[in-house]
Amino acid sequence: MRRRQFIQRAGVAAALVSGGFAACASPAGLKPGEVLHTVIFDLTHPIGSAGAGKFLTDGYAILTNIPGVHDFQVFRQCSPKNDYQYGFSMRFESQADFEAYTADPNHTRFVSERWDTEVTRFQESDFQTITV
Repeated sequence: MRRRQFIQRAGVAAALVSGGFAACASPAGLKPGEVLHTVIFDLTHPIGSAGAGKFLTDGYAILTNIPGVHDFQVFRQCSPKNDYQYGFSMRFESQADFEAYTADPNHTRFVSERWDTEVTRFQESDFQTITV
């Protein structure tokens, strides 16, 4: 009996997902008040070079150790519509956490010692969720 109920429930769940109802579920995105900080950028180093790899690895190691940084990701650009090379993104639980990150000595040191000398151009965007 339990097996039959499980199969019936599983079938209903599968039907809901395949019928498009899964798209109506709440996305696992930003919660109200959180900040998504993104930056896309080019480096002085050739794409895929040891210098580029070191910058990305060091950026990850340094920036993820700053309090308040969540879900840090490093990206390589793959769209022909955008000519930037790389990207970083991270999430903060509040605007205050984001501001503390910006002022953190490890962040300001990374910016002055690495970012300002190895990044040739960048585009920064910060997002908060809205209700639609």
